[in-house]
Amino acid sequence: MKSAEEMMEILEAFDLVGSLRGAAALVGCDHKTVARCVALREAAAGELRRSRRRPLVDPFAEKIGEWVERSRGRIRADVAHERLLAMGYLGSERTTRRAVAEARRVWRQGHGRRTRPWLPEPGLWMQWDYAEGPLIEGRRTSLFCAWLAWSRFRVGCRWSIARWRAWCSAWIGRCAVSAACRPTR
Repeated sequence: MKSAEEMMEILEAFDLVGSLRGAAALVGCDHKTVARCVALREAAAGELRRSRRRPLVDPFAEKIGEWVERSRGRIRADVAHERLLAMGYLGSERTTRRAVAEARRVWRQGHGRRTRPWLPEPGLWMQWDYAEGPLIEGRRTSLFCAWLAWSRFRVGCRWSIARWRAWCSAWIGRCAVSAACRPTR
């Protein structure tokens, strides 16, 4: 029988190398000895492993789900915890927070906000953008670009940064006129 220190060295070598023969070569013993040490460790780990306890909140999970449904996902965990305590719940506030968060997540999956993709009609929407441009002859400039949705028509220009508000509105109007658009909204 190996001593505790020798078994630790054998197991450390096995964890490092990952093979019985490789660990045996590192430690200087037979590979069957390494196999026996690994088997003893796995048998002891099975005894030490505890089964996971079910949270104390499980019997109250249906009630928490009902509160989340009635409040449309807005019930706070501290309020739910106070109500559970009045019903005889013995668990911690942390467990309640986790259970309420899970119930709210489940509720949001079925009642979440629905978003629809934006599908522009050809020529109906004009999009535009502007940004700071390069220095030209020592002056700061801005860049402007406008385009019609689903169209090849694009307009681009640059102007001095000092007059960007006036130019921006003027170019939006000019683009709308040149693209034969008229504002509807």
